[in-house]
Amino acid sequence: MPSGSPAKSESLPQAKGKKTAITLGKEAPSPLGAYSHAVKAGNFLYLSGQGARDAKSGVEVGISCDATGKVTAYDIKAQTHAVIKNMSVVLQAAGCTLEDLVDVSVFLADMQDFKSYNEVYAEYFSFPNPPARTTIQAAALPGKNFIEIKAIALCQDKEMS
Repeated sequence: MPSGSPAKSESLPQAKGKKTAITLGKEAPSPLGAYSHAVKAGNFLYLSGQGARDAKSGVEVGISCDATGKVTAYDIKAQTHAVIKNMSVVLQAAGCTLEDLVDVSVFLADMQDFKSYNEVYAEYFSFPNPPARTTIQAAALPGKNFIEIKAIALCQDKEMS
C-alpha cells in the first residue's frame, strides 16, 4: 500500500446527513408527479416548483377557459398570489417562512408578464435581505400555470410542524 494512503479498514470522514421529504395533504395542491413538495436536508429546505393550483379544487386560479378547456385568458397577478400562497404553506409545514428563502427561481410562460408578476412579488418580499432571484421564460409550464416558482430556504434551528 502506498505511503500516506489510509488502510482499507480505515474510512475517511464522510458527511452524513438526513433528508426529510415534506409532502402535504389537503393544505397544498398535490404534486403532479413523483416528487415531494419540498425536501429538508440539514438546515436547507428545497421547494419543488409551485404552481397556481388551488389546494381544495385542484384547479389553477386566474384563468378563463373556453368550452373545450383551452385557456383563453389568464391573470398573472392572481396566479402569482396563488403560487406564493402555495410556497408559504410548504414553508410553514417545515417551520419556515418567506423570510427564510435564500434563492428563488421564477419561471414565466411569457416574459411580457414580468412587470405584473414583479409588482405582486414585491408585496411579499419587501423585507430586509430578500432572497436572490432569477426569472426566466419557460417554453411551457405544467397544467394551466403561467408562472412557477421553486426556491431554497435556510431554516436554521427550526423544527417541522
